[in-house]
Amino acid sequence: MIIKSKKMKIGIIGTGAIGGTIAKKMVAAGHQVKVSNSDQGDKLNVRALTLGASPATIENVVKDVDVIILSVPTVAIPALPKDLFANVPENVIVVDTSNYYPFRDADIEEIKNGKVESVWVSEQLGRPLIKAFNNLLAETLENGGRESGANDRIAMAIAGDDANAKKTIAGLVNDAGFDAVDSGELSESWRHQPGTPAYCTELNAGELIQALSDGIKEEAPAIRDKAIAGLSSLQSYPAHPDVVKFNRALFEKNPKSV
Repeated sequence: MIIKSKKMKIGIIGTGAIGGTIAKKMVAAGHQVKVSNSDQGDKLNVRALTLGASPATIENVVKDVDVIILSVPTVAIPALPKDLFANVPENVIVVDTSNYYPFRDADIEEIKNGKVESVWVSEQLGRPLIKAFNNLLAETLENGGRESGANDRIAMAIAGDDANAKKTIAGLVNDAGFDAVDSGELSESWRHQPGTPAYCTELNAGELIQALSDGIKEEAPAIRDKAIAGLSSLQSYPAHPDVVKFNRALFEKNPKSV
C-alpha cells in the first residue's frame, strides 16, 4: 500500500526514540508538527527545536490538528488527562505506537489475559485508533527508510477499523520511507505486537504479509518474554543487525529464513 499524503498538521505526544524520530521525519516531509512530552518549559523547547517541531502543552498538542500520534509507554496511557480528547473532532485520526512490555509497563491484567494491546489503549482513551509505527525498531525507523519503489524497502503494519484513516496513515508511513501493509481491523493488531514474526524483523511488504499470517496470538507473550530475557542475558547489547537477526531466529518459520 503506497499512498502519498497531503501536507497535514500533526500533534505528537511523546518525543522518545519512536515519537522523536516520527516527528523529524514528518517535519522533513513538509508536515506541520507540534510535540509535547512530560517536560515543560525550556527542556521541551530544546527538544522540539532539535526535532524541527513546535513545542506544545499536552492540552494544546491535540488542538487544531489532523492527526495525533501517541508515542508513550503503555503504562503512561492511563496517566494522560482524562478529558484530553473530549473536544477533539471525530475526524481527527489518533495513532497508537505503543508496545506492552510487563517489565516496564507493570501488570495490566486485561492485556495479560489476552486483550489486544491497542484495543485496551482505545478503551482507555475512549477513541477509535489506528495502530502504526510499532513493529520496527527505533534504529530501523530512523535509518532504514528508503525511497518509494526501492527493492530493499522495509514494510510497516497498519491496523484499524477505519479504511480511510488507514489510507491517511499509510501516506505518513510512505513519507517516513516505508511501505505500508494493512494488517486488518484493530482487533487484528496483535499480529504485529511483540512476540510475533512481524515484530522488529525488517521485512518487505510481501514478507510482512506472510509474517502477519504466521503469528500465533497465544504464543506471542512467551516469545516476547523469551526475547527480552535472551537480550538481557548478553554481556553487552548487540549491534542493530544482530538484534534483527536475533528476532528473526525466534521463529522457525520466518520469511527471511525460507
